[in-house]
Amino acid sequence: MFSPLTQRRFRKFRSIKRAYYSLWILGLAFVLSLFSEQFVNDHPLILRYEGRTYFPTLAFYSGETFGGRYKTEADYLRLRTDPEFAKRGGWMLLPPIPHDPLHPYLDRAGTPPHAPSKEHWLGTDNSARDVLARLIYGFRSCMLFALALTAASTLLGIIIGALQGYFGGTTDLIIQRLIEIWSALPFLYVVILLGSIYGQSFAMLLFVMALFGWIGLSYYVRGEFYKLREQPYVLAARSMGAGNLRILFLQILPNAMTPVITLLPFSVVAGISALTALDFLGFGLPPPAASWGEMIQQGLQNLQAPWIALSSVGALFLTLLLTSFIGEGIRDSVDPKNHSFLR
Repeated sequence: MFSPLTQRRFRKFRSIKRAYYSLWILGLAFVLSLFSEQFVNDHPLILRYEGRTYFPTLAFYSGETFGGRYKTEADYLRLRTDPEFAKRGGWMLLPPIPHDPLHPYLDRAGTPPHAPSKEHWLGTDNSARDVLARLIYGFRSCMLFALALTAASTLLGIIIGALQGYFGGTTDLIIQRLIEIWSALPFLYVVILLGSIYGQSFAMLLFVMALFGWIGLSYYVRGEFYKLREQPYVLAARSMGAGNLRILFLQILPNAMTPVITLLPFSVVAGISALTALDFLGFGLPPPAASWGEMIQQGLQNLQAPWIALSSVGALFLTLLLTSFIGEGIRDSVDPKNHSFLR
């Protein structure tokens, strides 16, 4: 299924334990975060009422369903302590972390932010929202954003770099001048301008950053295509009548993927860092979305509550560290100068 070269590279990556285990830890954490509603939520996983079974994390149920007066969504926090609900045979199975990242727990004694406790393991923020819940949902937002940005930027970088390197000459010169002009645009001003016109959103932010994120990768791809376009197998394919698209994407591209694969984890690091920085400055995801950058900003404003800053900075540091370990492992496994790899 895989070529001998790919198999050797994978064996080399597995031999780098730090990178291999980091990939498993980060990958498992990301997969679990995709189902955060089943682990971190104030809605019950299973609810029994008057002999019927309900699944509030998967479906909407109005308050009337459980004896309330309104057709809005049931208040599951109230139902937990409602004696009438219990009298009618009601019980519920809660998620491991029974808190919603957007719910303010203002019924707690004292003024938020509240210190860590048995109920809120990492305390609450200045709006009395559970810090641990917001960390987990913020991790999902960061990873989804970084992976989507990496995919979009990589696709654009490959296409534009391939065109430059393969055709060269006037095509390369024109595209290179346009890239220089485009890269000179102030990225932050573009984000602020479009955000003020169209509003802050995940999609808008992803679109703007993808428009700028491909430039660095295109240089590497351009250099690889320049190097490979005169190789004997490319000349043979051209002499046999193969079209440019076939040569570009079936002959040269598979042999030019080494810098692309090597840069992927570091592109994810850049995406996470960029989103966190924009959220910290107030130009990222719209509130009240769970965001590490917004939590770090809260920590700076509430130095008397160090659990906010320590938890968010610690989560960011750990995620970037694991991703960097993965990137170093990939770089070493594909490096042809690595003598142990060639054995």
